[in-house]
Amino acid sequence: MKDINIVPLIIRMREGDTEAFQELYHATKDYTYRLIYFLATNKQDTADIMSEVYLELFRVWEKYDPEQPFHAWLNGIIVRQVRNWKRGIWRKFRLLERVKSHSGEESSICLEGQFDAIYAQMEVLPAVEQLSLKLKEVIVLRYMHDYSLQEIASMLNIPIGTVKSRHHLALKQLRRYVGEQIEERGETSYVH
Repeated sequence: MKDINIVPLIIRMREGDTEAFQELYHATKDYTYRLIYFLATNKQDTADIMSEVYLELFRVWEKYDPEQPFHAWLNGIIVRQVRNWKRGIWRKFRLLERVKSHSGEESSICLEGQFDAIYAQMEVLPAVEQLSLKLKEVIVLRYMHDYSLQEIASMLNIPIGTVKSRHHLALKQLRRYVGEQIEERGETSYVH
């Protein structure tokens, strides 16, 4: 998906070529579906949210700046539509548990190392599903799509400090969740 050259399609769309948008849809639909599916709380809403993404994309495609990467722009639309969908359906607030944890640079580095090991074993996916949408967005964009924290801040239109805070909190919650799962299985290490 990162390799798609959108500029020729945008030029064709600006010239009134109706097939260009269909080509754009076919080039991005699988990627879009997977990202929505992973971010959506209710998986059965994925197709509906995907329709909303492409309606929004059709509505705002003229605002796309060819100087910026298309995938980042599309990801921004996807994340906003997932948020909008969730806001429209649920009007409740979630309180995050206060978790006792170690603080400091050393534990942060250790925590990221543990996260990488867990992720490699695909143990973290159920844990990611337990995160709030805002935390899940940061984790998915950071670890599934390899965006920097600065790129995520730009995509989500929030300060870098907020992204760092969400990233840290998400890692802390993932560590706790996976630790509990490992403890339940009677294992003593994150790495098998």
